[in-house]
Amino acid sequence: MARDIGAKCKICRRETEKLFLRGSRCYTDKCSFTRRGYPPGTHGKVGRRKLTSYAIQLREKQKVKAMYGILERQFRKIFGDATKKAGNPGENLLVSLERRLDNVIYQLGIASSRAQARQLVRHGHISVNGKKVSIPSYLVKPNQMIQVTADLKKNPFIKKSLEERDPEKIVGWLKLDKDNLSGTILRLPKREDITVPIQESLIIEFYSK
Repeated sequence: MARDIGAKCKICRRETEKLFLRGSRCYTDKCSFTRRGYPPGTHGKVGRRKLTSYAIQLREKQKVKAMYGILERQFRKIFGDATKKAGNPGENLLVSLERRLDNVIYQLGIASSRAQARQLVRHGHISVNGKKVSIPSYLVKPNQMIQVTADLKKNPFIKKSLEERDPEKIVGWLKLDKDNLSGTILRLPKREDITVPIQESLIIEFYSK
């Protein structure tokens, strides 16, 4: 399966915004964005010329793709499905991204980053309603239970991630059972549940050209 194996910190610097792609490291002084908040490259410190409207739309799309760890072909498919559903296509897009199993694992605090969450899912360490699911893009539904398999319940990385995650920051449409390393989908996410700074209207405009 294709994936982006480039330097994560350069992505944050390019988008001039901390995207928390490397988990707990992003909260420490080792974070490259904290130490070098300017764009990468020879002319990063100098600054760049004013962006066109197309460039602004492109950068917003690239930022969201990087946040959720999705490449162009899959992202375009998700966007296409979002436009076919009733309601606001931008909101439909973000809700579909939030419902991904790897994102749910991250939001519950079981993984410190979405990349780590994808690895847990792909290696068969996550079950949905008692059945192993190894597809990171699996879309969760209300009342489903997400659980870490028994062979990984004492994993130190998961334990550390849960200890670092503030319980009050777990999104309202999910419920975490820390003792059993499981989570329940209370309802589908809404636009107001997505607090990260995303301007989905720019993505709609980009693909509408």
